Amino acid sequence: MSIPNSETNNGVPYTQLPESDNDSVNTPASSCRRPKKSTFMILTGLVAFLLFFVAVKYGNNDDSDDVNPGPVPPEETVCNMLGSNLMPLTTMRTLARGVAEGVSAKSRGHFLGARPFPWTQKMLAWQRTSFHFQPKKNWMNDPNGPLYYKGWYHLFYQYNQEAAVWGNIVWGHAVSKDLIHWQHLPVAMVADQWYDINGVWTGSATFLPNGDLIMLYTGSTNELVQVQNLAYPADPSDPLLRKWIKYEGNPVLTPPPGIGLKDFRDPTTAWTTPEGKWRITIGSKINKTGISLVYDTIDFKKFELLKGALHGVPGTGMWECVDFYPVSKIVENGLDTSENGPAVKHVLKSSLDDDRNDYYALGTYDAGAGKWVPDNPIIDVGIGLRYDYGNFYASKTFYDQEKKRRVLWAWIKETDSEAADICRGWASLQSIPRTIKYDKKTGSNIITWPVAEVENLRSNNNEFNKVVVKPGSIVPLEVGSATQLDIMAEFEVDQNMLKKVDGSNATYDCIKSGGSGERGALGPFGLLVLTDNSLSEQTPIYFYIAKDLTGNFNTFFCNDLTRSSEATDVRKLIYGSTVPVLQGEKLSLRTLVDHSIVESFAQNGRTAITSRVYPTKAIYENAKIYLFNNATDISVTATIKIWQMNSANIKSN
Repeated sequence: MSIPNSETNNGVPYTQLPESDNDSVNTPASSCRRPKKSTFMILTGLVAFLLFFVAVKYGNNDDSDDVNPGPVPPEETVCNMLGSNLMPLTTMRTLARGVAEGVSAKSRGHFLGARPFPWTQKMLAWQRTSFHFQPKKNWMNDPNGPLYYKGWYHLFYQYNQEAAVWGNIVWGHAVSKDLIHWQHLPVAMVADQWYDINGVWTGSATFLPNGDLIMLYTGSTNELVQVQNLAYPADPSDPLLRKWIKYEGNPVLTPPPGIGLKDFRDPTTAWTTPEGKWRITIGSKINKTGISLVYDTIDFKKFELLKGALHGVPGTGMWECVDFYPVSKIVENGLDTSENGPAVKHVLKSSLDDDRNDYYALGTYDAGAGKWVPDNPIIDVGIGLRYDYGNFYASKTFYDQEKKRRVLWAWIKETDSEAADICRGWASLQSIPRTIKYDKKTGSNIITWPVAEVENLRSNNNEFNKVVVKPGSIVPLEVGSATQLDIMAEFEVDQNMLKKVDGSNATYDCIKSGGSGERGALGPFGLLVLTDNSLSEQTPIYFYIAKDLTGNFNTFFCNDLTRSSEATDVRKLIYGSTVPVLQGEKLSLRTLVDHSIVESFAQNGRTAITSRVYPTKAIYENAKIYLFNNATDISVTATIKIWQMNSANIKSN
């Protein structure tokens, strides 16, 4: 949801604000407990009041004003209301959390415009993942400042210590030796200064040549203005980086003239210029053109704004969580952010506030001019390629100097109701960290793939060789419970049949199609994960081959959630896109299933799809996996390896 112009004050430079009064700080919601009898009486009255209030004030009035989502009700109250199926149906058009504060939407109020499903505690408990990173409780969103330091991987993240909804944002902190097993540490930075009192928002880490570490991050001031701040470790000898100091001269950057006061956020990792300076870029917009502003600095305390922008794309809206880094066209290794040269391409990535997706493009960086030009303007940033065509946002990479690789993190949001999140006690995940490489075979995209360390969790391998799946058939794969899996699959299609099938001028699109139930001559076919025995809940991951009138083929990779859950308060979309398939390549996919998250990769990572799934029946021992082929004209032959996955060890403070 875009921010009204009246809130941005375009064209007015920002000057330092005075200290705010205590009453300007958001107050955490109360979570006091009451005896059961009193709770029942209070609940009865609360439900009656809410039903009356909604019916009288809102009813079905489409002209009602947007309302703020309001304070967070106590967890016990929400759980009791869900369990008794007394949660009122609302028709309020609630503002998403975060919009008024000047960031992308984080939720759609308590109820998402529908009556929440009566989740049981057993169902909600199943949704917690076993090898994805998440806090023990409460809300998490963007990954911040990931890095490797003195033998430890560090992940900082946007965190609400008070509730399972966005708000009161500080930096959570955890460390790991292998990116899989984690130790939670105390919060790294809190909102305690006028320049970040309304949120310690997204930032990035930079290593200086002498090994020193600095962090730049966005703060939301006492007047909700976005400014950039500097922090550094209190004790550089501490490998766990447990304490941080904020620079006494903060903020080091404020919105320049012509930039909205809420349109200036998320500084990148810095890289060096030919003149020996440091350079960063920061996301912004001018009208509806998304841009990345460029600043040079020597000491990270004083900055020079370069003329123009690193890049901009009309119609893409606010750019946030911008990332900029090199990839090698020759070697497999990742590159330090300052690398450049003829054998290098540069990736520019933006998270679009308007549609909450992460887009990237490959291009050429002119260090002298401080400009970047896409290789193909047709697939420029925001209008072309994405890291992931599912639920994947606010991503951030870092260069892992220990293993010479570039690693990608991303926030995976919830797509159920806020009421269910509150009752469950937590919200949001981080993706499995992924490596990023340039695709030397296509030359037009990058490849993302789960870090190798996740394979250390594999156990109990099951193999299914040359399984023929005929048109319109489903084949069960007996692996026991299918809640925690790593799946590698290859599909072969008879080339003679491909030639015989007539082409068509009809177009195909994963999202606009009828999903896995829409039958075509050459698809869909693939896997059904998190599926119960009756097939009433199923999550298909599949390929669809389209043949045009000239005999050319286009391959699609899709994930259909429309039948993934019988719950009524869950978003059930269809995700997907095309995937390049070169001559002689088999169709291949890898899928990681970890309770309520499914991450899938086609053709060794050319296209990825992440989804959140909330089944009511296909859980615990009732979660199964199947092969399916809904094509009308071809059989497919599948070879599959499936590993059960052990749980990661994620320790609390």
